[in-house]
Amino acid sequence: MVRNKPSIALLHKATIPKETTTTSMSSNMSNETIAQEENANVSYDMPNLHKIAVAQETAAREATFQEIAWGNTNHPRTSYALAPIPTSRHKRREMQEMGSEGAALASMSSDKPQRLPIRSLKAIAPGELENQGVQNPETQSMEVDKEAEKSWQQTEDILVKNTMSWIADDNAPDETLYETMKKSNGLSSIRTAYGATSTEQTLFRQYCDYLERNTSSASAMGTKEAKTAKEEIRLKEPEDYAEPFINFMTENPTVWHAIQYWENKLEKAGFSKLSPRESWNDRLEPNGKYYLNRNGTSLIAFSVGGAYQSGNGIAMVAAHSDSLTARLKPISTKNNKAGCVQLGVAPYAGALNETWWDRDLGIGGRVLVRDESGSISQKLVKLGWPIARIPTLAPHFGVGMFGQNNKETQLVPIIGLDNSDLSSSSPETFQTSAISGAKSSFISTQPPKLVNLIAKELGIENKEAIINWELELFDTQPAQLGGLEKDLIFSGRIDDKVCSWSSIEALISSSTLEKSKTSGIISMVGLFDDEEIGSLLRQGANSNFLPGTVERIVESFNDSTYSPNFLMETYAKSFLVSFDVTHATNPNFLEKYLENHAPRLNVGLTLEVDSNGHTTTDSVSTAIFQRLAEKCGQKLQTFMIRNDSRSGGTVGPMLSSKMGVRAIDVGIPQLSMHSIRATTGSKDPGLGVKMIEGVFDGWEDVDAQFAAGNGW
Repeated sequence: MVRNKPSIALLHKATIPKETTTTSMSSNMSNETIAQEENANVSYDMPNLHKIAVAQETAAREATFQEIAWGNTNHPRTSYALAPIPTSRHKRREMQEMGSEGAALASMSSDKPQRLPIRSLKAIAPGELENQGVQNPETQSMEVDKEAEKSWQQTEDILVKNTMSWIADDNAPDETLYETMKKSNGLSSIRTAYGATSTEQTLFRQYCDYLERNTSSASAMGTKEAKTAKEEIRLKEPEDYAEPFINFMTENPTVWHAIQYWENKLEKAGFSKLSPRESWNDRLEPNGKYYLNRNGTSLIAFSVGGAYQSGNGIAMVAAHSDSLTARLKPISTKNNKAGCVQLGVAPYAGALNETWWDRDLGIGGRVLVRDESGSISQKLVKLGWPIARIPTLAPHFGVGMFGQNNKETQLVPIIGLDNSDLSSSSPETFQTSAISGAKSSFISTQPPKLVNLIAKELGIENKEAIINWELELFDTQPAQLGGLEKDLIFSGRIDDKVCSWSSIEALISSSTLEKSKTSGIISMVGLFDDEEIGSLLRQGANSNFLPGTVERIVESFNDSTYSPNFLMETYAKSFLVSFDVTHATNPNFLEKYLENHAPRLNVGLTLEVDSNGHTTTDSVSTAIFQRLAEKCGQKLQTFMIRNDSRSGGTVGPMLSSKMGVRAIDVGIPQLSMHSIRATTGSKDPGLGVKMIEGVFDGWEDVDAQFAAGNGW
């Protein structure tokens, strides 16, 4: 990684005598000075990225300053030297306010403050500004007049100001810097002010963030959890999200495990749990972060902007937490057949199709347990090894499995063997009485070996304490990267766990920004159960869960007597993103896709359009979302079903009609929708995070652009 041209090292301006030349400048940087800076650096417990940066800085010192400083080292007033950036945010603000000859104090270690030069900029490739038409002061007279001096100072001030803002907010678009520089100094368009590649920008951000976390003033940056969340999420490229997503999918195979995972992640990021049974009037406050669940299978999480008031808008994202599966029947015990122990299950949505046959299936879900005091609690169980299997009929028997199969009698999973009937006078020896306890108890209706296994897994000594459960089957094959370059993700339950996961990641990331402290809106994610079966239950999107939560939030922030007018005002200023997977183009069936409406993997989110109202997308919401995508630099695709094909639905229409909010349907493309195992791109979860971050970060500004009295 050692290079002689520092593309991500940090430049600091240092005042030097006019007569200092390139040669003397290089030689006059004493070993003692370099040693002091390097000692300050290594006082940290440095991660690899910091070591890389130090190595680059060391190599840069060996390069000529003719290459480093704007292609010019003999500027009569200043030159540049490499050193770590001053670390705390308030120190950067001090630097911004100080004069050209001032110097900022930066704590390079907790006990050894060191004076550093005032300017901190991203290094620009050697001679790049000159190549773009920027005038080099060295080509002018060595006698720099006051006007030229002032112009040079303004240029540096603009660069410093925007660089600091970018570091502090992590959100300033490069175009803003370009335009500002052009207006004030007549600079030509610069390829980039922060580095040639997004990878270098990312490393630069990580470097600055690392230095911030290791200063005595780091407490001013917010909670430890928030900084951890920012480090884990905000500083990543789309492909960096693949492994975390894969791990999530493997470890959380049921809807209950997924909701519990998200609750734990939100807690670590500083979100507080709300109870629907208690008043929120004294709980909610600006800059607060909260979540609540319903039924253990649906979740709403939101962060409140520091300038939020009742009646302000909400940026909402809605996805669904459920996936196709097969759930155990209330009485799942079945009589043995041909020595096979079978399990009574029922398909949830479109499960038990041919993709479920001959798969290794585990069992998981929630178990309700009564303790000695009579209190009921929920425990989650995951039997993650292959337990059940739906065997196919060999083709030698004729039509085999590809005729009309009866899901009740011919698609019953096998969970074990019991040949005890061969040595018994009774053909049916597998009885529920094998479990001790009252015949009317719940456990007496379930396979005894399964009851014993779950009780052991959960550490339950008295099996009668199990009063009920909701268990389902899942594919035990782990989620994994695939393809020659590992640019694919193979996993079960991608629909719609991928959009749900991306939404929560984006919400946590957005809530850590400095910008959120001055935001006037609420950012919200709703993950709803039962989408695959119509959303009609209390935990579904067609319930009062989301509108009721919004109403309670608006009421709690109202200082005067609550009025429904505030709620309607909120809805008028809000925007809903219905976020569900969509169909990627299958190369083996191109004739099934509408021309110019065939999304690809690893490209970007897809706008879902349906002329019959199965989605919410229209011209206004499309224009809004396109503007949001422009602001965060994301590409969009479009999908529409052919006229000779049927269309699926989403939670978008039911939610937008209940609340009257503007809405759009977008999704992450995937192959093999409703298969037990599907495919998406390795960048797609991360592209989802980046786009939803853009929704939360940009909605307040974009709403203002569309608030022109058009009845939208």
